[in-house]
Amino acid sequence: MRVARHPDPRKRVTEENKLAKRLRRQVGGAIADFNLIEAGDRVMVCVSGGKDSYGLLDTLLALRAKAPVEFDLVAVNLDQKQPGYPEQLLPEYLAARGVAYRIVEQDTYTVVKRVIPEGKTMCGLCSRLRRGALYRVAGELGASKIALAHHRDDILATFFLNLFYGGKLKSMPAKLVSDNGRHVVIRPLAYVREDDLAAYAEMRGFPIIPCSLCGTQKNLQRQVVGAMLREWEKRHPGRSESILRALSNVRPSHLMDRRLFDFVGLKPTTRPAAAGDRALHTLRALDAGELGEPLFAEE
Repeated sequence: MRVARHPDPRKRVTEENKLAKRLRRQVGGAIADFNLIEAGDRVMVCVSGGKDSYGLLDTLLALRAKAPVEFDLVAVNLDQKQPGYPEQLLPEYLAARGVAYRIVEQDTYTVVKRVIPEGKTMCGLCSRLRRGALYRVAGELGASKIALAHHRDDILATFFLNLFYGGKLKSMPAKLVSDNGRHVVIRPLAYVREDDLAAYAEMRGFPIIPCSLCGTQKNLQRQVVGAMLREWEKRHPGRSESILRALSNVRPSHLMDRRLFDFVGLKPTTRPAAAGDRALHTLRALDAGELGEPLFAEE
């Protein structure tokens, strides 16, 4: 939801305060629900220069000021040596905010452009190279958590990409251990809408740095899925929130993964399941006379 640009400055300030408060509440809720940040943590916040990572850093700074536990924040930016990259912009911004930071210089741009043929998707290789660099720096900094700026819409898009193209029920969790087992990765924006982050970036006047790799790729599957989700939300408001809730309300017994549920050994229990079909429970209760006349009375 974008911030309404009221002609009355007082109303505009009120709307902007509501947005900032909503972001703090949603990020704080994710932190509490998944225990993302603990006392004494050193959180490495990955700042790309995009609206999402700026919003993440800004919100974490606001929450840290009032948090009941102490934790450190250090911003890390990966300078991938893209042509025309404004290399002084982020250091100047972070220094002005009083944020500890490190700029990591690694020419992943040349590698990606050399390896990936023209017209092919660059995201996979680019993300792997970035991830390796960021994991290395996290170790050097002694960071206990790595905070990424993936938001609610990223999580939903990833779910449908895996569903449609990967044959998996899989998405981006709010918290995970890296494949090498050495790092805890967190996504504090898991409950935050992308359009709220866009409005917040505009409100705060963040110095946005566009990506000349991602921004030049057209018709990516992620873009197509994102457009589908936006159209769904336009036609059926609240659908995205419902899908997000579904990701935390999984019933393995009603899916088909034999690794998660013992279908082979399934036997009747002779008693209704507490979380079973409510309609079936009602039919049984009626038949037993517990809710009035039996539904299936004997002749």
